[in-house]
Amino acid sequence: MRLDPSQLFSVTQEILLRAGVDSEQARTVTENLIWCDQVGRRNHGIERLPILLKHVAAGTIHCPPALSFETLTPSVERLDADQAFGHHAGRVAIDRAVERADHHGVGIVGVLNSNFFGAGAYYAYRAAEAGKISLVLSNSFPKVAAPGGLQAALGTNPFAFGAPRRNGRHLLVDMSTAAVAGSTVREKAAAGEQFEPGVAIDDAGEPILDPNQVMRGTLLPAAGAKGFGLGLMVELLSAVLTGAAMSHEVGSMYKDLEKSGNNGHFLLAIDIQKWMPLEAYFERVETLADALFQSGQSGAVRLPGEGRWQHFDDSEKNGIAIEPDILEPFEALAAKYEVRVPWRAL
Repeated sequence: MRLDPSQLFSVTQEILLRAGVDSEQARTVTENLIWCDQVGRRNHGIERLPILLKHVAAGTIHCPPALSFETLTPSVERLDADQAFGHHAGRVAIDRAVERADHHGVGIVGVLNSNFFGAGAYYAYRAAEAGKISLVLSNSFPKVAAPGGLQAALGTNPFAFGAPRRNGRHLLVDMSTAAVAGSTVREKAAAGEQFEPGVAIDDAGEPILDPNQVMRGTLLPAAGAKGFGLGLMVELLSAVLTGAAMSHEVGSMYKDLEKSGNNGHFLLAIDIQKWMPLEAYFERVETLADALFQSGQSGAVRLPGEGRWQHFDDSEKNGIAIEPDILEPFEALAAKYEVRVPWRAL
């Protein structure tokens, strides 16, 4: 079903409010989820609302949280998120990093005592809108084995990178350091396709090829030792350095309803204008982009993030596409909290 973005926003925010979420976090989480659905990141959109509200009901996401900053240097701060929604902690942290970058050229905020924060690209997008280059990292519940290992030791530990463009279609790199994302597993299963070796292993170290069995095993890092190195970097910066939970200390959003995730995040913003005038930067970025475009046949090369902007354009023109398996539980939540869904009243 195609839904009007403003209607989906209103319903989502009202569900959160009636479920006991404070008004500030309700708006922050809604903005994040709807943006993800607008740009085609379905697995980080309203699909996550049911499990998030289970944590609210269990008290493992605090509403409202008592966020507190610790200033380490003029450009570096640590945020104790007090088990807030990770989406809220991430938004507060990237906005503070941008503010510090305005004053000092660079701003870094490390976050502890947080939860799952969704798509890192959202925070990179916010920084790009403010004219900043950014790096966004978060650790997660262990699902990925080290090279040579049999058991999960690190999470999928995503990292995102963003850089502004003059036309507003910012460069957005957002990737897991695991060999495969959960959304890809679901797509393969739906298509009846098999994986090649190198995606996941069973307890004996044998490759799992059936996508329906992948999540029961242990994922492998992307590109072997290279991906593991990136995942380890994410863990060190977002968890070891910040004081957040590490490796098996991190709670699972789906398996550990009785405890918070205690995830850690690391968000860095760079003020371009401390290096050069913004217009000069834009010219250089477009020169680089042109070189990339010309390296292949017409239309064959795309910049990171362009697929997201195409989804965004489509959502703006035709409404946000929501699949039945996502919409049905969402509407069930609306019914539970007596929130009217206007698209059913038409």
